[in-house]
Amino acid sequence: MNWQELSEQQQTVARVLSHAMQREELAHAYLMEGPKGTGKRQTALLVAQTLFCTAPTEKKPCLECRNCRRIASGNHPDVIWVAPEEGAASIKKEQISYLMKEFSYRSVESSHKVFIVEQAEKMTAQAENSLLKFIEEPHPGTLALLVTEHLHQLLDTIISRCQVLSFIPLSDQVVEKRLIQDGLPKQLVKLAAALTHDYQEGSLLCQEAWFADARSQVLQLVQRLFKSSDSALPYVYEKFTPNFDNNQKMAVGLDLLLLWFRDLLSLHLNRQEEIVYEDQIDGLKEQMLSLTSNQVIRAMSSILDARRQLDAHVNGVSVMERLVIKLGGYFK
Repeated sequence: MNWQELSEQQQTVARVLSHAMQREELAHAYLMEGPKGTGKRQTALLVAQTLFCTAPTEKKPCLECRNCRRIASGNHPDVIWVAPEEGAASIKKEQISYLMKEFSYRSVESSHKVFIVEQAEKMTAQAENSLLKFIEEPHPGTLALLVTEHLHQLLDTIISRCQVLSFIPLSDQVVEKRLIQDGLPKQLVKLAAALTHDYQEGSLLCQEAWFADARSQVLQLVQRLFKSSDSALPYVYEKFTPNFDNNQKMAVGLDLLLLWFRDLLSLHLNRQEEIVYEDQIDGLKEQMLSLTSNQVIRAMSSILDARRQLDAHVNGVSVMERLVIKLGGYFK
């Protein structure tokens, strides 16, 4: 991420941080909060790169010098990351104690030290109280960046002593644009953006061969439902459920199915610009003529009910069996 991209995606955050850096008036601690996938971690990285870049242009990092590259890879001695250890549910007091010890040392290569705490809401109470000491009595030249998706799980005393930067969700259009720039298939990009609302997760999803197969199988299922529910049920047993062989995959399948019916509703409401299955517009229009908007809404409600059953760990085959019978009834 660079400053231009941050400005496009998080205008307020970019303005606050860029003005503070240009005037050399950064606060000693920032709390970056907001939903997953909104660029909080990348922003923390960008701030660190801006401070340490050896070849900046108009106070913007080059992203190519040795310092920028070391920070991006997590290998700069004056940029320290803290996050829950692999497999751990929390950030422990010992990790923050290590951080506090680092606070007491001079920076290795410059006049700055930056400390980034990821998933800050996962600090134990003891860890939060330890960190509070630094926030209340900051060392010169140190900057703390706390990243969280759950602001109100942090101590009020920590929140009140940080400058809070709130990140808003990315639009699906922004996610789509970035994924298309990466050369990923457009028909998968729109689905991935609608499912994840997140660039990184969307990118991973588009690169999974299974996801392309999942899309194809959902399209085959809706075509069979349109023609006859009698042919849809055997298809679910023989082809569909073997591909969606765990509840996580089945949840994606249900979400893809929900998007199809959402597209049908968009057509009924004359909102063609909102359609996700753009390359299937003829099939959508054909099915729209067979379903009223109320039937589409009831179908979407049935899919959401199936999704809730799946979340409650009901067997995926049973969930799909009942759902297909319900959906088939709407096409009659």
